[in-house]
Amino acid sequence: MVDDSLPLQSRVRHCAECSPGTSRRGFLMGALGSAALAACSTTPMAPAVNVGRSAGRIDVHHHGSPPAWLNAVRGQIDPLATNWSVQKSLEDMDRGGVATSMLSITTPGVVLRNMDGPTSRRLARESNEWQARMVNDHRGRFGFFAALPMLDTQGALEEIAYSIDTLKADGIGLLTSYGDKWLGDPQFFPIMEEINRRKLVVYTHPTAANCCGNLQTPVVPPVMIEFGTDTTRTIASILFNGNAARFRDIRWIFSHAGGSMPFLIERFVRHPILVPSSAPLFPNGVAAELRRFYYDTAQVSNAAAMSALTKVVPTSQIVFGTDYPYRTALDHVQGIRNTGMFDEATLTMIERTTPLSLLPRWRT
Repeated sequence: MVDDSLPLQSRVRHCAECSPGTSRRGFLMGALGSAALAACSTTPMAPAVNVGRSAGRIDVHHHGSPPAWLNAVRGQIDPLATNWSVQKSLEDMDRGGVATSMLSITTPGVVLRNMDGPTSRRLARESNEWQARMVNDHRGRFGFFAALPMLDTQGALEEIAYSIDTLKADGIGLLTSYGDKWLGDPQFFPIMEEINRRKLVVYTHPTAANCCGNLQTPVVPPVMIEFGTDTTRTIASILFNGNAARFRDIRWIFSHAGGSMPFLIERFVRHPILVPSSAPLFPNGVAAELRRFYYDTAQVSNAAAMSALTKVVPTSQIVFGTDYPYRTALDHVQGIRNTGMFDEATLTMIERTTPLSLLPRWRT
């Protein structure tokens, strides 16, 4: 416990120092985020919970660092990703009662600026094969979402087939934008058509769009504002370009409670009034479409964010995510409980039952 007699600045610093997996990025994303709202506040910690592996939690937002990817993005990523190890992942999972984590590749993904199509294809293939080896080497502990070379349509289609049919990926992992294109862009429709045909889960992770990656750095890094904003942009793109209406069998997971979308909900639901040509896409209204999507708890395990999200979607659409190695599983287990919003049955639904409905091979 943090000493509540300390001034706030000292309490925040204490949390940054004692929290596993904290770096400059982790501090900005963690101690000044939901940790400041929960673990470093005067709110009492949640009562003891089952944090053994038997708790059976499923983490849909857990990053690994394939060697080929690390080599390609060296100098562009946080030391927490550079220093990732499978042992650190497993230890963090055990501390937080996580039975199985879905590995995915964080931003900047496998489509790097000035990278040609063949190189992006190769990076996606090598990264996905590495993730599949992690699954095979640590049975029951990891699944994975396959990365795609999204600006290379044929390469992306081939990678879907290989990753799902041969590597047995649990779904597809995409960034929220690629260059100046968000996931609802018609350029991606052939890829979405195949994902839809296969009825796959698509987990999305935010990035900073080309427009906005360096607006206020280093004082205000993109992870603080731009990541949540880009998630919101891609949700809008999927809705208002007709992707959601056209590809009904894609099961979308959006990181970080949907970014700023819950706060902007009135803007979303009024869009067909302001742009009448979009109205036929939403026979049941925009809100009904938003309630079909899934949203994870990573970096938003606090009462403010969860209150906003649960006003927009039912708790059946919330899934457990941690953003490891940038935050810990235990942060989120305790943070969600500290909100006081969910009973044990609902917590089980968020942490296990709903993720398993999306990831059927882990039901046993």
